[in-house]
Amino acid sequence: MDENDIGSAPYRTHQTSGGTTVVTLRGEIDVVTAPALAARLDALTSRPHPDLVLDLRPVDFIDCSGLGVLCRARNRARDRHGRLRLVTDNSRFLRLLRCTGLTDVFEVGSRLPGEPAGPVPAVAG
Repeated sequence: MDENDIGSAPYRTHQTSGGTTVVTLRGEIDVVTAPALAARLDALTSRPHPDLVLDLRPVDFIDCSGLGVLCRARNRARDRHGRLRLVTDNSRFLRLLRCTGLTDVFEVGSRLPGEPAGPVPAVAG
């Protein structure tokens, strides 16, 4: 399976100029897709000092097996003195993190590193 073939896996990987690996997840992260994702994240967190960003904005659904994969990747990154960050603006996913007590476990942002903020709304005059 080619990790950059968006049609064959629930993720797409690319490097940023600063050495951070960005993995864009999409669709459903569940018991069916979690094993392939876990294998990919295990590979990405196997080296010393991994710097990994998971873009969850295109994810439609995540179940407990998907959360388990995220926790495993975060623990592997920390064990290797690295970093794992999540990018999401999905209120349901943020609520899921709160309900499971994982809010303070993950670094969560609404944009990718270096991504500009969205357009400034026009002020009615």
